[in-house]
Amino acid sequence: MSGSVSVPAGSQTVGPYFRIGLEYLMERTPPLTLDTAGTIEIHGRVLDRDGAPVPDAMLEFWSAAKVDGEAGVFPAGFLRAVTDGDGRFSAVMERPTTVPPGDERAQAPHLLVLVFARGLLRHLISRVYFADEQANDGDPVLTAIPEERRATLIAQRDEGRANLYRWDVVLQGTGETVFFAW
Repeated sequence: MSGSVSVPAGSQTVGPYFRIGLEYLMERTPPLTLDTAGTIEIHGRVLDRDGAPVPDAMLEFWSAAKVDGEAGVFPAGFLRAVTDGDGRFSAVMERPTTVPPGDERAQAPHLLVLVFARGLLRHLISRVYFADEQANDGDPVLTAIPEERRATLIAQRDEGRANLYRWDVVLQGTGETVFFAW
């Protein structure tokens, strides 16, 4: 066809209706609260390359591991959090534990994070560690990241409370969060 215009098909883009599929998540109350023993809250914002909030992102948080002597190592927790109009999110879940060594050194407590948003053809994969964890210094994944970029993976304690952390996700540009290939 001469003179035709190429228009992206539905499989080529996620937006602009990505948020519609998130509405049911926005009304749900997390099953845990900060009053539950062993819980943490991670809150922050998802930002684009210009520092503007991303109002329709979804983050999946997967707890690194839980150890059961007979069953081995298995995921300990899973939670989805969506951003509001200002790009803010909040996730309350069990604090992860150290991941026992497999073939390498033990991994520091962390959460695996998948980021879904309008305009992404595939989700992004990241991790979030905790600033007050001494095990961070020996984590094989974190120490493989250039030192000047590690801070993008480390949630900072917020408001002086031991179980409240702030972590922002920057999708591109200056201060871009470290994302892992898959």
